[in-house]
Amino acid sequence: MDKKITIAIDGFSSTGKSTLAKQLARQLGYVYVDTGAMYRAVTLYAMRNGFITEGAFDREGLVESLDNITLRFVYNPELELAEMFLNGENVEKQIRTLEVSKLVSYVAEVHEVRVKLVEQQKHMGDHKGVVMDGRDIGTVVFPDAELKIFMNSAPEVRAQRRFKELTGLGQVVTYDDVYKNVVERDHVDTHRKDSPLVKADDAIEMDNSNISKQEQLDKVLVLAKALIYG
Repeated sequence: MDKKITIAIDGFSSTGKSTLAKQLARQLGYVYVDTGAMYRAVTLYAMRNGFITEGAFDREGLVESLDNITLRFVYNPELELAEMFLNGENVEKQIRTLEVSKLVSYVAEVHEVRVKLVEQQKHMGDHKGVVMDGRDIGTVVFPDAELKIFMNSAPEVRAQRRFKELTGLGQVVTYDDVYKNVVERDHVDTHRKDSPLVKADDAIEMDNSNISKQEQLDKVLVLAKALIYG
């Protein structure tokens, strides 16, 4: 008899965590939760309200305003995915910009921000049947997840993917700026004091520098179905 499990996908920026998580959720009929979108939405709020710029960060101001931030995912049947709403506004496009990418790791470092979002994320997985991706899912949010994947690939490969994605959205960016952002985020994510990006001891590492999205999905589906169907 099949059972529901929790799937935690962690890894470096632009490794395709969200793509894999969406594909898995669709194949298994599970709920997909994009935790990165949650941190990006808080970052967008901080930018709009003058708490953070590339040159300054008013952490205390942001922390004091956390109660004013409401996040929720709303399913879009046309796109077949859930979009991020910040205080009632659909901000899915706004949170995917390079400007937000440059600052999100600094906002994600703030302890109070992590406490607020991790609490919400834990509740989203109360009934299992969930695929969640981020930086600390297998280590902090769901340390008991039945399947943990840790994704990695060369920074040059990740920067090229991100550059292609952003230009495809019509954003004017350079490869050098995107590469710099990837390397910077790697450093901040792995060196922060609160819930740094690390591979859980029981996570399966996947380097997707040289494999296709389909090959990657096929490999993880085999692992998931073995746990679900025994």
